[in-house]
Amino acid sequence: MTKKIGIIGAGISGLLACKYALEKRFEPVVFEAGSEAGGVWTKTVATTKLQTPKSVYQFTDFPWPSSVSEDFPTSKKVFDYIKAYADHFDLIRHIKFHSKVVSIDYQETQGEGVWNIEVEDPTTLTIQIYQVDFVMLCVGRFSGVPNIPEFAPNQGPEAFEGEVIHSIDYSAMDDEKAADYVKGKKVTVVGFQKSALDITQECATVNGVENPVTVIIRKPHWNVSDYLPWGVPLAFLYLNRLSELTVYKPGEGLILSLLATMLSPLRWAVSKFVESDIKRKHHLKKYGVVPDHSFLQDIHSCLVSTVPKGFYNNVEKGSIMLKRSQNFSFCKEGVLVDGEDRLVKSDLVILATGFKGVVKLKGIFSSPTYQEYIAGTSDRIIPLYRQCIHPRIPRLAVIGFSESLSNLYTSEIQCRWFLELIDGTFKLPSIQEMDKDISRWDEFHKMYSKQYYRRSCFGALHIWYNDQLCKDMGWNPKRKKGFLAELIAPYGPQDYAKK
Repeated sequence: MTKKIGIIGAGISGLLACKYALEKRFEPVVFEAGSEAGGVWTKTVATTKLQTPKSVYQFTDFPWPSSVSEDFPTSKKVFDYIKAYADHFDLIRHIKFHSKVVSIDYQETQGEGVWNIEVEDPTTLTIQIYQVDFVMLCVGRFSGVPNIPEFAPNQGPEAFEGEVIHSIDYSAMDDEKAADYVKGKKVTVVGFQKSALDITQECATVNGVENPVTVIIRKPHWNVSDYLPWGVPLAFLYLNRLSELTVYKPGEGLILSLLATMLSPLRWAVSKFVESDIKRKHHLKKYGVVPDHSFLQDIHSCLVSTVPKGFYNNVEKGSIMLKRSQNFSFCKEGVLVDGEDRLVKSDLVILATGFKGVVKLKGIFSSPTYQEYIAGTSDRIIPLYRQCIHPRIPRLAVIGFSESLSNLYTSEIQCRWFLELIDGTFKLPSIQEMDKDISRWDEFHKMYSKQYYRRSCFGALHIWYNDQLCKDMGWNPKRKKGFLAELIAPYGPQDYAKK
């Protein structure tokens, strides 16, 4: 009997899951709450561009069209590329749009398990139950439940006479409406990651020096304007096997561990090399926003964002004002920043403070037990074996939730791995063995990501991670031709294309 696969979300991961499920002759059905496929790329800030070079952000069997020549395409071109992929593989007909998954519930009878998916049509508020053999959660981290900072009583948005919105609200506006919305207003943006940078740049473009936009930076990060520190491609510093030899890896043997110890000075030197280039290009010391931590920590936490073109020129001109402070609060006329006597007068405050991805993930399950399993505890990483499955939740995978430097092709290999598992290509180890592997990754994330370990980022260890999945599936993990290429050449999506 054909296996039915319930896929929740029609973003990048959901489309990949659908495509590879069809290749296995399974029966996929994709549930999408919105009206379009494409996930976060359906609604973005107007100036948003791809975060990583397009050569790293592409499908293994569907290259970018030759008409897209730039390394960092606009969000519109990214969306068109994703849509072309869905059309090329005829995936749209398997997607149920306007289908919001309210909950999923596992049911086991006579030794056979199924998932019941409760789906609501937001337009009619009608409910329908679908029954599937397996579930692939492709809901991502960067949408859904906004992360709103907590404030002391009478020091939050309620004390402010202006407007307070989250970046998700701004992104939902069309380009013209967003520009009109901020025009002539004193805007304060809280945050210093990608959404904050893009929104700030748009506000500066609209309002100029007459109404400069203020950015409250609670923790600076090593954001880049390009991927060429001192002219050297960053991929040769962090995306090859040589770079991974300098890092302690989960489950590695004694020889590799000793080698990582011996090469630790190189690891430190490379990080300092990149930092010096960023400080030089962005004049971070002049603006008082030099991070307190290393570039190595940021890249291991997936917290390296691309700075919009002209951002620091606007800082220099005075249309962007940078204020560094761990804490801030609201008052009647604006925002009070710790360490400053004068308030930041504001008409509008935009909180570009991220999302509560774990809360969203947890809320999908109707079972309190499974909710507890999937969320884990706050002092450990999200407990997913191979960053995909919980050892105690059957017939379910979480795709694309853990972060990497290129989420697209990470999601692609995760989809292929899980569907090979379903197809019987390999078997999982015992629950105890999976728990041990998760603990090893927990130690790794805490060593390199520090306080950001819950992000489960393996961006600077993606080859080692992919090796594990390749070995499970019976693939040769060495994807290059020749020893030197295997050691030095950067790895990318095309290395995992079908041979």
